[in-house]
Amino acid sequence: MKKKVVVGMSGGVDSSVTAYLLKEQGYDVIGVTMQVWQEDEEYEAAEGGCCSLSAVEDARRVAYKLDIPFYVMNFKDIFKKNVIDYFIDEYMEGRTPNPCVACNKYIKFDALLKKAMDLGAEYVATGHYATIEKIEDRYLLRRSEDDRKDQTYALYNLTQFQLAHTLMPCGLYKKDKIREIAKEIGLLVHNKKDSEEICFIPDNDHGSYIKKQVPGKVREGYFVDKQGNILGKHKGIVYYTIGQRKGLGIALGTPVFVTDINPLTNTVVLGSEEDIFKTELIAKDINFIPFDKLEDTMEVMAKIRYSAKPEKAWITPLEDGRVKVKFENKQRAITKGQSVVFYDKEYLVGGGIIDEII
Repeated sequence: MKKKVVVGMSGGVDSSVTAYLLKEQGYDVIGVTMQVWQEDEEYEAAEGGCCSLSAVEDARRVAYKLDIPFYVMNFKDIFKKNVIDYFIDEYMEGRTPNPCVACNKYIKFDALLKKAMDLGAEYVATGHYATIEKIEDRYLLRRSEDDRKDQTYALYNLTQFQLAHTLMPCGLYKKDKIREIAKEIGLLVHNKKDSEEICFIPDNDHGSYIKKQVPGKVREGYFVDKQGNILGKHKGIVYYTIGQRKGLGIALGTPVFVTDINPLTNTVVLGSEEDIFKTELIAKDINFIPFDKLEDTMEVMAKIRYSAKPEKAWITPLEDGRVKVKFENKQRAITKGQSVVFYDKEYLVGGGIIDEII
């Protein structure tokens, strides 16, 4: 009897080829698009994003072409609570969240996996560029064959149970090869551009989006220096992030950067570029993959944002369950709310949310 797998289909080339590859491997494939968009005309009509109505139609056409069943499942409420509301709350607290990390944790590999199992499926599959391996009794997550597209940074929250019931066939291929396969089998999405914006904010203006969602709560305040001296007015803390230089709307005769954001005083601290380089941080909400708990200091390669290059660091467990991270070299713009992720050679060790900068 064929093993059943539910493929999360976003309408993009990666998830489309995922469905094709798994069908070719003999799986009983079901295509599912997660309905996460809220009641917003501009949002629903947006082109290209993985949450738009146009993406649903792209996914439906691919499923028809591959001759697999296709369903649209409603995840609106759980997405709003765990991704959109979380995103807004974090920015209102002066932090910079990563909505893709939250979506993977609560939606794709939790809510969708549960739905898949309700359908009698043994696996959920996605178009992520990463590789799942089992060594002895432990599931591990390895970096993708395509280093430029590797997505392990956003997958560090996966549990052993989730890894045991997840398939990611794209991780064994280069992106160019995935597009080539899509073209060869006649998928119209073979040259569809990758979605890079936040899926629920089509124009990428997160500040205006938040202001619209929480009327009256985004207030103007002051730019200050590190001594607290007022330098000018800002339009609301949600518009800024650590390390930002452009778009500040203030001219001081010398380049300045956002070095801190204080939600209690509604101020944005500006300083020199030197002020945004740090070596130490504390992370919370930690998850490890090769082992359950960090017992002692461990040398790793770590990075503080998706696009960063991993650099040597040491991670040390703290009594409150958090982890202290010390980099060998100073890192630019360590940002509260973002994820710090750890590697041992090609394998993902784990990660957490940046909670404090030391």
